[in-house]
Amino acid sequence: MAVDALDTRILRLLLEQPRTSVREYARILGVARGTLQARLDRLERDGVITGTGPSLSPAALGHPVLAFVHIEVTQGHLDDVGDALAAVPEIIEAFSITGGGDLLTRVAARDNGHLEDVIQQLIQLPGVVRTRTEMALRERVPHRLLPLVESVGRAAAQGSGSGSGPSPSTSAGSSGPSGSAKTE
Repeated sequence: MAVDALDTRILRLLLEQPRTSVREYARILGVARGTLQARLDRLERDGVITGTGPSLSPAALGHPVLAFVHIEVTQGHLDDVGDALAAVPEIIEAFSITGGGDLLTRVAARDNGHLEDVIQQLIQLPGVVRTRTEMALRERVPHRLLPLVESVGRAAAQGSGSGSGPSPSTSAGSSGPSGSAKTE
């Protein structure tokens, strides 16, 4: 799906001002409310916008230990193990990967002992051969999408010859309320 300059301006606003109304987004962007709603609907339908819920902190929920657990799986059992991982509440993400292992999970735990309990639970799953755990010490770059959206917007503007309408960086402002760029 092609994302154009207006789409990227919309996405930027969604990231920077997630609690703003559709009417206000339309006013800021200088487009009709119907146009904006149609764009939002298309972006959702095409899978660009995948959710609108709040971002939550596992640490604030009492799970400050973050680890990445690589899981090696017996051939032919990847789907079964993947399905079983969904039943473990401490696993907050899981991906099939290439390289050393078959699955990579992100695990949130209350403390090191709790992390060990989760790993022991994983090792006992049918089809799991072994695990390798790496603990996160400090988050260096928080989850963010705004720089990617801005890059896509610049590419879309260059591809269309630009010149029509304001650029993504000038239409929505380049910073959050504190004056520093806000990323999510």
